Amino acid sequence: MGTVVVGYVPKPEGEAALNSGIAEAKLRSARIVVVNSHRGGSEFDAEASVKAEADMERIKGMLTDAGLDHEVRQLVRGFEPAEDLIGIAEDAEAELIVIGLRRRSPVGKLILGSNAQRILLDAKCPVLAVKADA
Repeated sequence: MGTVVVGYVPKPEGEAALNSGIAEAKLRSARIVVVNSHRGGSEFDAEASVKAEADMERIKGMLTDAGLDHEVRQLVRGFEPAEDLIGIAEDAEAELIVIGLRRRSPVGKLILGSNAQRILLDAKCPVLAVKADA
């Protein structure tokens, strides 16, 4: 059984990645690993931690309801999200990574977010980048 790894953030682009990851896992009869990675720091306080845990429980429920073999990982360890996602994908021998992209200004369109760019360039497996609905 293959594995699909999804990079999740609690934003529209994270929801787009999650929904596409679920569809890909079903299509491939694969296991799905959803990763929510935070660098930590002052913006990730107790309130943010409680909200992140609630998001992860909601996602576990979605994956269970979808009938998928799954794992959900909440990481707060000071690494860049790209490092966490690539490392987990390599450890799981993932056949696909799914990430979400957000709309950007005309100037921002010239450069992807640094995490998205690093994942697209450094991942050893195919990467599916999905655009969030506006």
